[in-house]
Amino acid sequence: MDIEQAREIIRTQHRAVLATTRADGTPAMTPVTVGVDDAGRVVISSRQTAYKVKHLRRDPRAWVCVLPDSFFGRWIQVEGRAEILELPAAMEPLVEYYRGVAGEHPDWDDYRAAMVRERRVLIRIDITRAGPDVSG
Repeated sequence: MDIEQAREIIRTQHRAVLATTRADGTPAMTPVTVGVDDAGRVVISSRQTAYKVKHLRRDPRAWVCVLPDSFFGRWIQVEGRAEILELPAAMEPLVEYYRGVAGEHPDWDDYRAAMVRERRVLIRIDITRAGPDVSG
C-alpha cells in the first residue's frame, strides 16, 4: 500500500490500536484515536505519564492498526518512528489534532486548560511502511 493511500484512510478512520515495545521486548497495545497532521505524520494525543509514552521515549518504533468504526471492513497497518511533543509546544498541534478527528470544540479555552491539567503530549509518527499490500 502506498503511504499516501494510508494517510487518506487515517484522515477518515480514527479508531486504532497502537503497539509499542516494553523494556522486555514484548508488545504493549493500546486503543487510541488517530489523525494525520499537515506534515503527513500519524498523530495521537496522550498523557505525559502514560506507559505508551514511556515506551516510545525508550524505543521510538511504533505500529498502528487503523480500524473502521464498525470494526469489520477496510483496515490498515502503518509503522514508523515516533517523537513526543510536549507542552507548551504541543498546544496548537493538539488543537489541530482535535479538529482533524472531532471538528470544532465548543470551548477552546476549556480544551486548552484540560490539555495543561491532563499533562497532554502529542505523539507524532513518521510513516515508513503501510499495508496490507494483498488480502488473504
